Amino acid sequence: MNTNSNPSQLKITDIRFADLDGTPKHCPLIKIYTNQGIVGYGEVRDASSKTYAAMLKSRLVGENPCNVEKLIRRIRQFGHHSRQGGGVSGVEVALWDLAGKAYGVPVYQLIGGKYRDQVRIYCDTDVEGRHSGADMGRALKARMDMGFTFLKMDLGIGLLMDEPGTLTAPLGFLDDMKKHASSAINEARGSMERKQAAGKAYEINTVAHPFTGIHITEKGLDMLEEYVRQVRDIIGYDVPLAIDHFGHVCVEDCIRFARRVEKYSIAWMEDMVPWQYTQQYVRLANSTCIPVATGEDIFLLDNFKPLIDSGGVSLVHPDVLTAGGILETKKIAEYAYDHGVATALHMAESPIGCMAAVHAAAAMPQVLAVEFHSADVPWWNHLVNGLPNPIVQNGFITVPDTPGLGIESLNEELIAKHIHKDIPGVWEPTDRWDNEWSNDRLWS
Repeated sequence: MNTNSNPSQLKITDIRFADLDGTPKHCPLIKIYTNQGIVGYGEVRDASSKTYAAMLKSRLVGENPCNVEKLIRRIRQFGHHSRQGGGVSGVEVALWDLAGKAYGVPVYQLIGGKYRDQVRIYCDTDVEGRHSGADMGRALKARMDMGFTFLKMDLGIGLLMDEPGTLTAPLGFLDDMKKHASSAINEARGSMERKQAAGKAYEINTVAHPFTGIHITEKGLDMLEEYVRQVRDIIGYDVPLAIDHFGHVCVEDCIRFARRVEKYSIAWMEDMVPWQYTQQYVRLANSTCIPVATGEDIFLLDNFKPLIDSGGVSLVHPDVLTAGGILETKKIAEYAYDHGVATALHMAESPIGCMAAVHAAAAMPQVLAVEFHSADVPWWNHLVNGLPNPIVQNGFITVPDTPGLGIESLNEELIAKHIHKDIPGVWEPTDRWDNEWSNDRLWS
């Protein structure tokens, strides 16, 4: 057998991290080292903490990384939803990368083979500051000119915050949002800063949609509908257009909005209410003909099942770096496929997270597209070696046939230039996690 190492004798020896910023967000990268010199690349979910992965080190060192499912079964209990799933998921990605390199095959081959040679990419697009639908339309048209064949834009109450008579809320609450918790209004842009996760900002950021007391007036709905009309006037109706980041408002207002914009052929509405409220998703799905999507913050297939089984979603939208990793994301897509529900993948990460999503997407029976949020980051493509540059070409990524994720090496010089200013250090020793220990058994 022609292998790149001696797989049966492969052992994990160390795990280290580098915290990038602006990639487009804060992205903690992972390296898992082995006794045979091969290194696996992984990544913790965007805007997360490497601690979620670092705490797993003592449970993995000395183990054979090729036993991926065995190791994930051991550490899965330390994952949870949203960014808390990033440790387990990022480690899983690095383990598959190592296994692929050890056996000399791409990751997709290890999880069943591929359905497609190329994966369609949809381009998520932001426009900074106060702007019109025409401004967004021109930005989206520019994406089409770059070759993208599927589009998504942010659309929601952030556009109305400075427009009198468009929103009602308990007096002073909107002012507090603008002052203390701007990320609750426009969380798509940039990494959440530490100050936004404490004090008054934390209070506001953690009020879920049904409890804010914010409602959209008819004037506000008129403005949002006009925004969509202007976008469609510029990009036309041939290209799919999805919407995201609507804002923290109740499901009733989401229904009112959906009915207004049905005529504009929306590909899907994403995360309109928190994913945990299954019955609210059922109400929304039964009240509009626009496909309803959620899933980027859901950990493991079992937690997707209620939404799929209830008919609350037309499309699931997992993130490989939250869902539980590459294989778990494939299982989610297969379950959705068997129940007539489409799949697209959330991805706002470095090329490591991107290629993890590409291998998962290649191995799925169906996938609409994988998200791309870094078209405006000029150095993003240069972070890795061994892939085409640019990685996205004419709206698609070619699935690599080289071992593991297909990344030969990292551009260490470039990584060093883009380390997060508040989390310095590049691949520094993680010895303090060597002896972290507890009785992890879940039964007595």
